[in-house]
Amino acid sequence: MPLLFQYSYMQKAFIVGILLSFAIACLGVIVVHKRMSLIGSALSHSSLSGVAIGLLFGFNPILGAVGACLFASFAIEAIRKKLPAFQDLAVAITLSIGIGLAGVLSGFVKNASDFNSFLFGSIVAITPFELYLVIALVLIVLGVFLLMYKELFYISLSEEAAALSGVPVRVINFIFTVLTALTVSIAARTVGALVISSLLVVPVAAAMQIARSFKTTILWSIFFAQVSSIIGLTLSFYVGLKPGGTIALLSSLCFFAAVIMKNIRARFSKRAFRQLSDTSEVLT
Repeated sequence: MPLLFQYSYMQKAFIVGILLSFAIACLGVIVVHKRMSLIGSALSHSSLSGVAIGLLFGFNPILGAVGACLFASFAIEAIRKKLPAFQDLAVAITLSIGIGLAGVLSGFVKNASDFNSFLFGSIVAITPFELYLVIALVLIVLGVFLLMYKELFYISLSEEAAALSGVPVRVINFIFTVLTALTVSIAARTVGALVISSLLVVPVAAAMQIARSFKTTILWSIFFAQVSSIIGLTLSFYVGLKPGGTIALLSSLCFFAAVIMKNIRARFSKRAFRQLSDTSEVLT
């Protein structure tokens, strides 16, 4: 049986998977708490239209994906401001436009394999440039997240309350939107545009079953994302599975495992409470 890390492409795949897990989990916590869980799908499908444009006009598809994601993210923010009472419509409208453009433009791409590599990702075939791009992105995301942790926490709970507290909501939303768009567009190349949306939400959903605070939700989200990435890449190497899809399925298994753990903990708590109540009755 071949050793996992004797191949340079697997070494790069693990580095990218582990690093992206940090960035995606941190951003995902804010996305979920802002009740914008579908933003990952909207941006990832928009990135596919950018990929198609890049392939059609002969420039780097990743640059096209970044441009399309940035445009889509700004469109979401603009629609949210126009329809404050129906903010979820902003994501739904952008999602439908992204799907439509990607579907139409993909029909003009001559080499379908290049376009398909962005659908489910190609984490084991990333170039050194893409590796350095991921490293730079993750450092920026984590740096901004740590520096603006308090502000991001406020806007994730209530933008109105954050504004009343003196938080520059528009600036923070702009920075967060740009970081999310960059992360989704670059991660689409490595784990796949159809997979990134689940990685942005499912580890956070799993963490929320166990965590009891905002900070522990972040830590558990990172943990579940790391476990999914590491085990997913290992299985893809030894079993011959698609890495992106395997990682997404494992993150879903983490969610169900967290739900089971939550139910077990709740039952033990109820049993302990009953025993304590019975003991107190006997003593009285």
